[in-house]
Amino acid sequence: MNVKQDTGGAGLRQKAIAGLAGRNLILVGLMGAGKSAIGKLVAAQLGLPYIDTDHEIESAAQMSIADIFAAYGEPEFRALETRVIERVLAEGPAIVSTGGGAFINPVNRELIASSGLSLWLKADLETLWDRVKRRQTRPLLKTENPKQTLKDLMDKRYPVYAEADVIVHSRNVRKEAVMRDVLKALAAVDEGK
Repeated sequence: MNVKQDTGGAGLRQKAIAGLAGRNLILVGLMGAGKSAIGKLVAAQLGLPYIDTDHEIESAAQMSIADIFAAYGEPEFRALETRVIERVLAEGPAIVSTGGGAFINPVNRELIASSGLSLWLKADLETLWDRVKRRQTRPLLKTENPKQTLKDLMDKRYPVYAEADVIVHSRNVRKEAVMRDVLKALAAVDEGK
């Protein structure tokens, strides 16, 4: 299937671009919500660069996120994350995927609010668990009961994610369907002006 046809056409693309209004689009949400996969598709549709802050952090530190956590702990990782987010957002406009904890930091939320539109990819526990249970690269899930840890993260973070400018539901459908929902949400921002 042609992705362009699946988006609802050029009209939806143009409305989404208008809704973004030259700003960054920052995707927030828990691990497994689809921020990277959906972000890449949205960037391709809108003709904007795609940036994954986790990849930028690994590049800056010259080590994996898991290794940063192990060597320096979460506080040092979060400080580096904020510096990377500030740099990336200053270079926009772009479609930016952030790590699951990035939006929890009030400094990061302020940076995001001042330079772009935040979009929460919201997913239920079973969808998230299905997507992350086979991966060993999630430092926060290296616990005795990782599914309960994921649920605890949802309980703690979802009220903060709810502060995002736009909410789109990530579910177990084709990625192109969720991407189309993101474009529709951006188009609605333009119509709501």
